[in-house]
Amino acid sequence: MSVLSLPLPKTNKGIAVCSLLVSLVALGLKYAAWVSSGSIALYSDAIETIINVVSALGGLWALSVAERPADHNHTYGHYKAEYLSAVAEGALVLVTAFVIAREAVEGWLHPQPTLAPYIGIALNGAATALNLLWGLTMLQAGRARRSPALVAGGQHVLSDVWTGAGLVVGMVLIPLTGWARLDAVLAGLIALNVLRVGWGVMRDSIAGLMDQAPDPETIDQIRDIIADNGRGAIEAHDIRTRIVGAMTFLDFHLIVPGAMTVTEAHDICDRIEHGLRRQMGNTLVHIHVEPDNMAKHEGIVFWPRPETPST
Repeated sequence: MSVLSLPLPKTNKGIAVCSLLVSLVALGLKYAAWVSSGSIALYSDAIETIINVVSALGGLWALSVAERPADHNHTYGHYKAEYLSAVAEGALVLVTAFVIAREAVEGWLHPQPTLAPYIGIALNGAATALNLLWGLTMLQAGRARRSPALVAGGQHVLSDVWTGAGLVVGMVLIPLTGWARLDAVLAGLIALNVLRVGWGVMRDSIAGLMDQAPDPETIDQIRDIIADNGRGAIEAHDIRTRIVGAMTFLDFHLIVPGAMTVTEAHDICDRIEHGLRRQMGNTLVHIHVEPDNMAKHEGIVFWPRPETPST
């Protein structure tokens, strides 16, 4: 069964509230795992989960702001608040990586035997299973709803899953091998994984704040929608687009026959806009209509080409 078939709140903010609750439950399980075992690796994993809780709070704030309607100070809406939350989450993850690395070095220099590793393994395994289910749910819901905050949160939670799986294997090996420093090695690997995820979250979020163009597949989809709905026009060029959270911003020049009436040109624009919103969701479109003598013979050339009235 796909995780998207699970019942989810209708709003992104509702998902963020659920994420906070899941993070608190996972933190409780991992704290108990550390207390029962005394493992540095499990302690490091619990520290990372504290960041999950803080990130969930930040995501809840960002989604609350992003859902506000446009106002006189933010005429294009508040969608970029999600990117701010994701950047902050990435920064917290990077700080967490350095904290965990310090604990790993301390554990390597002064190794300590674990107390009850199998109890810690069981508790950490339960938290890992919970994170796997919820991380996949957040990631898929975030992509479906085009929410950077939910995607970043899902990626962070799933990074915790890889950490948890590695810890289960490693913690089983510690009593079998008798190598106490393996605990510190596991903590060091957790730090590297956290560092990798934090950098990825920050990179993607900064790209969104800098209005980076969407991926080629999305651009091709937009061009196809314009081409399918632009019958009666001659050409569409200078197409520019950016995606901010759940909103797509798009502008381009539309060339129409010089003898075409304003009403006919307006109907073509309406048809293109409806097609974009139907397939792309929330879309803010700006179309600059120009006569045929302004054609550049590039971009999207509609076919069949409208006939120019004879003079």
